[in-house]
Amino acid sequence: MIQQQNKAADLGDVTYVKRVSIGNINPNHPLNEEQQENQMALLNKCLNEYPKGRIIGKDISVGVFQVGDHQITLQRTTYHVGFLRKPVWLEKNK
Repeated sequence: MIQQQNKAADLGDVTYVKRVSIGNINPNHPLNEEQQENQMALLNKCLNEYPKGRIIGKDISVGVFQVGDHQITLQRTTYHVGFLRKPVWLEKNK
């Protein structure tokens, strides 16, 4: 019986990094539900379609705003998705 080894890509093999943001910290331009779903769909596409990307980093930005007597906290998470080569479908989305 031959065993296949699942060799994970080395970080040094990454030649393209796509930054995908989920959320928004601008209170003047809040995201609607459709925009949030589009952001999540792009991240899922990066992680599941060929060539599959891998999350190699993550930044979290938090904004705290005072609106009258209320305090609003907004968060944006930016995922750095590394690819061995730039996906062709990213070129088509431009």
